[in-house]
Amino acid sequence: MSTSFTTLVAAFHDAWQQPSITDTVAMLDADSSYTYAELYTEIGQLAGRLRAAGVGHGDRVALATARSLQSAKAILALLAAGACPCPLEPKLGRDEVLRRVRMTGISWLLADAEHSGEAALQELPQVSSLQLESLPAAPAYWALDISPESAGLMLFTSGSSGKPKGVLLSHRGLLANTLGVSSHTALAPQDRLLHVMPLYHTNGVNNQLFAPLLAGASVALASRFRAEDMPALVARYRPSIITGVPTMYARMLEANFSAESLENLRMLRCGSAPITEELHRKIEAKFERPLVVSYGLSEVTCTSTMNPPSARRIGSVGTVLAGQVIVLERADKTAASRPGEEGEICIGGPGLMLGYLEEDAPGTPRPVTDGVLRTGDIGRFDSEGYLYITGRIKDVIIRGGENLSPNLIESVLCEVPGVAQCSVVGGPHADLGEVPVAFVVRQRSDAGTALDASQLGDAVQKALSRIHRPTAFFFVDALPENAVGKIDKKKLVLMLQAFSPS
Repeated sequence: MSTSFTTLVAAFHDAWQQPSITDTVAMLDADSSYTYAELYTEIGQLAGRLRAAGVGHGDRVALATARSLQSAKAILALLAAGACPCPLEPKLGRDEVLRRVRMTGISWLLADAEHSGEAALQELPQVSSLQLESLPAAPAYWALDISPESAGLMLFTSGSSGKPKGVLLSHRGLLANTLGVSSHTALAPQDRLLHVMPLYHTNGVNNQLFAPLLAGASVALASRFRAEDMPALVARYRPSIITGVPTMYARMLEANFSAESLENLRMLRCGSAPITEELHRKIEAKFERPLVVSYGLSEVTCTSTMNPPSARRIGSVGTVLAGQVIVLERADKTAASRPGEEGEICIGGPGLMLGYLEEDAPGTPRPVTDGVLRTGDIGRFDSEGYLYITGRIKDVIIRGGENLSPNLIESVLCEVPGVAQCSVVGGPHADLGEVPVAFVVRQRSDAGTALDASQLGDAVQKALSRIHRPTAFFFVDALPENAVGKIDKKKLVLMLQAFSPS
């Protein structure tokens, strides 16, 4: 794929007309499919209809649609129209919809027939509503003259505040992320990606829709992830790539996949949340394929590092993607440049967001400070450029002045036979300020049932030290998760008040 384009829109416009892929299936689901020639026509026509309805360059358009090929096409057509799609999570409450409209300057709502009548979406102030199935007829359109610096996508992320805020991404950043991911994973027309993640999440849009579609690969859009559905989906679509988060893969370990359904599978991709080395090994043993772990944030258009599929390293989040810049910063703001030296992960480059949209600055993006995003994550590089995440500034448990990493404690606990999942948070302590507390999910086996707090505590103390030993263990049936499968540590902190130690 040529890198001479400055926007993803122009790159799609060129790529989808290439004779080598015009007959290749671009997107499919259980009921229908589109070749690249058909997709090129469909997206251009839908973009033209959006323009005829009044949607202009840079307009922020909330998208309320059911998970479907139609929803994916709507995102692509809004891009082609030069607008800024803002996919909404399903079933948002009225107050949250109004808050997002107010703080982000959304001027259009594009809904399908299923969602256009929802009470939460009615009569939004300063917002014009359109129904996807009822747009006016118009000539095809492609915004080939859109500025690379224009807003190209807005996603919502909770961040540290707990309230979702808008992350405004540029057309330039969308292209940079797409090219970086495609190159790093050698995406090609022979690939087929099984898509089961949300279409309102950065990974589900940027890495699982945009990247394969620019590479000429196929995207098989299935229903939202359920572990019990995966064997049948893999057998139906025969993917070469499956992407998920750690909890998804953990749930798939007990499912049965036929050898025939996995014949085309060349790699599994994992991102959006930390994964323990123990779970990583179990997944690779189950599927007999490399699990490629990546790292990134919505604020940097999704992905900044990724393990090369042919040279993955367990425990690492990989090497830096082309177009990204990562510096590790010490507490004194100088660069930690020696292999093995830890520092805060600071990211720069063309993928950086235009800014946040929040209540304190409604409708106006806040720029990234000094051209870099300070992630709050702590990491180190090895001598060959592989990045390892070692903690998070805000997640660090400060026990009597000593900084303890929850990730480090979790990695030990997950090695104990019988532990299916665990998460460590800081609990209050009258003398020490805070102490580590662990939530543990037992495996459904005799070994899991036999687990007790003393056994787990001894394992941590032996591997690390006495101060790392959690002061309490809570055995739960499941860990709380957010909409994309990340463990919700804020909820765990709240749960401390409802549990008594085991």
